[in-house]
Amino acid sequence: MTTRAPHYEDIILEVGGARATITINRPKRLNALRTTTLHELCHALAAVSDDPAIGVLVLTGAGDRAFCVGGDVREPTHTERDKREQIRLYLQLGESLRCCGVPVIVRVCGYCIGAGHEMNVIADLTISGESGVFGQAGTRLGWAPIWWAAQMLSRTVGEKRAREIVYLSQRYTANEALAMGLVNVVVPDDRLDEEVDRWCQEILRNSPEGLRLAKIGLNAGSDAARGSILPSIEANVLNHLHGPDPAEGIRAFQEGRPADWRPQRLGQGPSPTER
Repeated sequence: MTTRAPHYEDIILEVGGARATITINRPKRLNALRTTTLHELCHALAAVSDDPAIGVLVLTGAGDRAFCVGGDVREPTHTERDKREQIRLYLQLGESLRCCGVPVIVRVCGYCIGAGHEMNVIADLTISGESGVFGQAGTRLGWAPIWWAAQMLSRTVGEKRAREIVYLSQRYTANEALAMGLVNVVVPDDRLDEEVDRWCQEILRNSPEGLRLAKIGLNAGSDAARGSILPSIEANVLNHLHGPDPAEGIRAFQEGRPADWRPQRLGQGPSPTER
């Protein structure tokens, strides 16, 4: 039996048997995250975590174009209060994913970019269709992926590759992501649901308490990274609202052109060769 929570606007929560599925349901916006989406994701994750009958959670996106492309830059926050509310929700969402007492599987079809990719980094397991496209976007837009990606990527893919992913903001195919360890398995898109079902069934054969304890132990090595997230985010809040780089990055994205960083670089003063 499958049940749904009907009151959500941006997500769908389905529970069938011992499996819960949360779907980000904004396919026209490539499942980008706005404040409402974050509120609802946090609420749904709390409901799943508190339900002893649930043994595995699948997090996915509606449609076949994207799991999630990150924050919705077409619905930006305009004040420090709005931005801090959104940041608090990101912090809560990250904690909810890490501390959820059951394994969290990210199901990827299409783009998994920016904060969407950070959810991929935070989650326990990732199953991708061949259409999956992975990467960060912060440095293209004037900020940095400091909501767990900067802290966790080097543990996942190694120091040099992590810096490549963050600094260059490139896109990687599902198979490239598999080779780096960003995903667990890649299958043809038409077999994606079948593969997710198979992994869920395998997980549900195991001890709930054993899985919970294993997750606590596996998280312990990176728990210390929490200390760097809040000050980094505070700096990002001020930069996002008042810095010239995010203003140019978002404007360029909305206008469909490359960002022009020359004024910012020139504003740093003459280079040694020009003095």
